[in-house]
Amino acid sequence: MGKEESFTRIIKENEGLIFKITTIYTENGQDQKDLYQEIVYQLWKSYDSFRNESKISTWMYRIALNTAIGQLKKSKKHSNKTGIDQVVLRQTESYDTEFENRLKMVYEQIHQLNILEKGLILLLLEGKKYGEIAEITGLSETNVGTRISRIKQKLKSRILKK
Repeated sequence: MGKEESFTRIIKENEGLIFKITTIYTENGQDQKDLYQEIVYQLWKSYDSFRNESKISTWMYRIALNTAIGQLKKSKKHSNKTGIDQVVLRQTESYDTEFENRLKMVYEQIHQLNILEKGLILLLLEGKKYGEIAEITGLSETNVGTRISRIKQKLKSRILKK
């Protein structure tokens, strides 16, 4: 299998993680598409440097989070701050209205977290263990645990106020 085919297969197998990062770090659909493309481009540029020393998903998360954070910092420098669009959830028969409302509230609160907190909570929601989150973010495992604990408290207190 050639390089392009291998890369395309990896992107297709892991497009969910890219989608989740773009959802957390953007405010509207067009920005999400732009960020998705930029992440894929950065992954392609870095593809030859992947040395299989970690899982492919860990490598992808690291590049995707760094790209998203970089884009967010650039956009804040070059534009005025705008309000966050309402989170649009796909309507499915398995969701009930109460669950959808709670999920919207949680995502609204996640959008209000700072850049690093968004990334940490996203990785936690993905089911990543503290060790893998530390590897992706470059933080120590202890620091990851402490920060996640604080983020959970912050989200809990904000949601209970609503």
